[in-house]
Amino acid sequence: MFAKHSDEGYLDPLHGIKQKTLVWGEKTLMTEFRLSAGSPLPIHAHPYEQTGYLVSGRITLYIDGKPHDVGPGDSWSIAGGVKHGADPLEDSVAIEVFSPVREDYIPK
Repeated sequence: MFAKHSDEGYLDPLHGIKQKTLVWGEKTLMTEFRLSAGSPLPIHAHPYEQTGYLVSGRITLYIDGKPHDVGPGDSWSIAGGVKHGADPLEDSVAIEVFSPVREDYIPK
């Protein structure tokens, strides 16, 4: 699968958070998140392993109750079932890869 950059196709799953699935394969799915400053991503857990990279901005990322100050170029990996969430301190862009593929993130 190959996809060209486009500013279309973003969803608004939560206030201040935009999400777009970029590409997916048999075992992984890549998503871009645009996070607005002051719009928290609530603490949650899911069965998917999640690996991320902060492209721009600044966030506090909570993984298993521990806060991490995250800036551009920082990355993380969260095991399936581990509680996590984020507080965007600035408008931010993050790229995250999920495994196995999140069927709920595949565009219809």
